[in-house]
Amino acid sequence: MILSKLQFIGLYYHKLSIKTSVRFGGFLGKVLYTDFEGVDSIIESMMDNPQFKKAVAKTNLFNFWDKILPEKFKKKSRPFSMLPGGVMVIACENPVVAQELSLYKIILLKKFEPYLKTLQIRVKDLKFDPKKWQL
Repeated sequence: MILSKLQFIGLYYHKLSIKTSVRFGGFLGKVLYTDFEGVDSIIESMMDNPQFKKAVAKTNLFNFWDKILPEKFKKKSRPFSMLPGGVMVIACENPVVAQELSLYKIILLKKFEPYLKTLQIRVKDLKFDPKKWQL
């Protein structure tokens, strides 16, 4: 029996019972039982971890930043981190961008609401910090 690449790298759950000699690159051995674990079960077990869930939700939230931002700020700011108490830190290219974005803060928070509800994340405030900007 020849193993397909999908079976070999374990992209789906499959149990094989091979009782013949299999030769891989000069190595001769018997494979009596091979248990492939699927990616879906690995991801499912990872999603049970609350810290991993939180990190995925935060990453998705950061990806929505460009959707709510006015066009002129898209290349001049990006999400940096989350602080305790629901404060999202935004890295800005310079203090002028930080000041302009702070004037848009209420509008940005309102635009963020649907994404926050979907991801079940609480963001109460935005902090614009030019010191966090890195290329």
